[in-house]
Amino acid sequence: MQITGNTSLIAHIGYPTHSFRAPMIYNPYFEVAGIDVVVVPMASQVEHFPGFLRSVFGLDNLCGALITMPHKVSTVALLDQASTAVQIAGSCNAVRRDAQGRLVGDMFDGEGFVRGVLRKGVLLAGARALLVGCGGAGSAIAASLAAAGVAELHLYDSREVSAQALAQRLRQHYPALQVVTGANDPAGFDLVVNATPMGMNEGDPFPMDVSRLEPHTFVGEVVMKKEMTAFLSAAAARGCRYQVGSDMLFEQIPAYLEFFGLPSTTAEHLRAVARLQYAS
Repeated sequence: MQITGNTSLIAHIGYPTHSFRAPMIYNPYFEVAGIDVVVVPMASQVEHFPGFLRSVFGLDNLCGALITMPHKVSTVALLDQASTAVQIAGSCNAVRRDAQGRLVGDMFDGEGFVRGVLRKGVLLAGARALLVGCGGAGSAIAASLAAAGVAELHLYDSREVSAQALAQRLRQHYPALQVVTGANDPAGFDLVVNATPMGMNEGDPFPMDVSRLEPHTFVGEVVMKKEMTAFLSAAAARGCRYQVGSDMLFEQIPAYLEFFGLPSTTAEHLRAVARLQYAS
């Protein structure tokens, strides 16, 4: 793509940057769609990040910033306005400047997960869901499931304090939502989600007892290292429909584009044009 004096920027801020995938998804899309915007990796170490974030938003041709590790949590304190998802997740992965010059932040990991599930025909309004893993990704997914209208959300984490803290934040923002903690038995749920790192490495234990999964249950995964983790393969063998981890990545990008005020697209189109070996 041709970069000119008219090109706008999206800063992709994190450290280190060698594993960044976003430029290889966004930039091919912008090129094909004729959108004069480019995503640029920007390696900012922790001690420089607060000052750098403020400085980069001094650029008049900046559409916004994608925020990734290790800055998702520290970004929250730098915002002038945080979405409900940010307040529940305690982290932020998208920042833009509004018309008043304020830094506005949102969190789209959960939005990407939920958009993917809904587009697969799963009815979330009134559903019973089990979420295993209450860290950054799990908290973001919990916030988006609550926003989507699930009636009952069961939370489990190997650190019970994490599940309890997330439950408290959810109840504060969604008082009508029934939140339960303490168990990871998947029997009887409409949706179960693995939001733990289990599945990143060969031989990892399952996040729950897959023999208790029922065929009608939809199963979601966040691990992206391979499309079919052992957990998803076991769920599929029991007749469950499922969502692979990379769907969360591709499904959240249209939400980012909308947040930045740019022409949006579909996850399918992004997969088709992305220059990622695993994206096909």
